Amino acid sequence: MWRIWTLFDPRRALVALFSFLFSLAIVIHFIILSTDRFNWMDGSQKTRAVAAAVPPAQK
Repeated sequence: MWRIWTLFDPRRALVALFSFLFSLAIVIHFIILSTDRFNWMDGSQKTRAVAAAVPPAQK
């Protein structure tokens, strides 16, 4: 394992790894926020508005 770190600078490798993981996390959160089901910021308001717009089923 120590031979891997002789090929790569540990500081640059860890900075690159953390940068990649942070950007991946941001992209995943924005994808989740763009859906109606998993939007935790204004999901309850949309759900109530959609439920009010749909008329109840008649029997």
